[in-house]
Amino acid sequence: MNKNMIPSRLTAAALAAALLLSACGNLAPKYEVPAVDTPTAFKEGAGAWVTAAPADTLERGPWWELFDDPVLSSLASQVNVSNQNVAAAVASYAQARALTREQRAALFPQVSLDASATRSGTGNGGAASAYRVNIGGTWEPDVFGRLRLGVDNARFGEQASEADLAAAELAAQGELLSAYFGLRLNDVGHKIVEDTIGGYERTLKITQNRYEAGVVPRTDVLQAETQLANARADLLTTEQNRGQFEHAIAVLIGKAPANFSLPVDPKWTVKVPAVPPEVPSTLLQRRPDIAAAERAVAQANAQIGIARAGYYPSFTLNGNIGSSAAHIGDLFNASSLVWSLGLSLAQTIFDGGATTARVDQARAGLEKSSATYRQTVLTAFQNVEDQLLALRILQQQQVLRQEALRAALLVEQQTLNRYQAGQVNFTDVVTAQVSAFNAQRTLVQSQIDRQLAAVSLIQALGGGWQGLPAVAGGI
Repeated sequence: MNKNMIPSRLTAAALAAALLLSACGNLAPKYEVPAVDTPTAFKEGAGAWVTAAPADTLERGPWWELFDDPVLSSLASQVNVSNQNVAAAVASYAQARALTREQRAALFPQVSLDASATRSGTGNGGAASAYRVNIGGTWEPDVFGRLRLGVDNARFGEQASEADLAAAELAAQGELLSAYFGLRLNDVGHKIVEDTIGGYERTLKITQNRYEAGVVPRTDVLQAETQLANARADLLTTEQNRGQFEHAIAVLIGKAPANFSLPVDPKWTVKVPAVPPEVPSTLLQRRPDIAAAERAVAQANAQIGIARAGYYPSFTLNGNIGSSAAHIGDLFNASSLVWSLGLSLAQTIFDGGATTARVDQARAGLEKSSATYRQTVLTAFQNVEDQLLALRILQQQQVLRQEALRAALLVEQQTLNRYQAGQVNFTDVVTAQVSAFNAQRTLVQSQIDRQLAAVSLIQALGGGWQGLPAVAGGI
């Protein structure tokens, strides 16, 4: 037998053994989504819950278009492009993807090349040159699945980061809608205060005329002036609030407040999208926080396998081929070549229970992640129930607020007429006017509250209810 073939056969046998061992099973426990005690339907709706199967990657679409506001749609479309919180989440997702690629690279051999050239001499003038070139490679066969688990761990982290990105986008979009509706509510309130000031000015004129005629005391005039001054102060407050909402919108779309303005829209009206009467709880599967929590559980499950791998040895294949010569032209002569190929094994014999502690730590991490996932799901149910209830109650309240406003306006007019006829005191007029003013503002606030509740419901469902059959009415 050719002696030169013996190392080759030994190396081939070692390589075959490593590849065979690499087919061993996964050390991580079989992964199962943690069970959650969930209801069969929403308390405030009729949709049924099914086992979680994260669907956060489904297209949510421009859900803000449900509010049928072109200006709002234009602003919301800028959030994902310019908002810096979203940009930070995009960068984090890119980091997670790069980490996955880095972990995957460990499954492949690592090849290196190094070369050198030196010239040395002695004091008597003698000098010599030396040249060297070497190509080496190492590969750690994934015998017990530790490297594959590392890749899975990084991939689950990447998916969780992707869900965090979706959550950042959804949160920024929701903040934009809240600020926009706050600004529009302020504009409506500003108009109400302006109209109220006009009414108070007319009332003041009436009281001054009656005072000058000697019909009423000067206190009536003072009360009217106080009421008018307070209303004018309220007008300044609405101007301040509008500026703050406008500044918030500018930052949310990635602009400096000085470079953004949003004009008053006198034709703007409150529009609340029709919520489907049956909102299926399967829409919760699109919630990014649920998806991120579930993938954190999968990541923790993989971490157990990585920790268990510490009980088993690791194998490394390495090989080198190189050449050394005094003349560069001799580097590639067959007689100058030197090669080596080998298999090494490393096994921890005693570590004082450190490996067992790491396994226990990983198991505790899985329990913690599972509990966090369950709590996230239950909180999601609570969020949806709260907003479904809010929409139903606010709709009923709006009807009552409208009735209250009609009655308050009628009382205000009748009281003013009676005051002019000398039948009531001016205090009664002030009370009636304040009541009418508050009724107007309360009605508008209830309408905006319905819009904000609809926004919160859409966020609670992970981004709207696209894909459901169209409805003619809703909550």
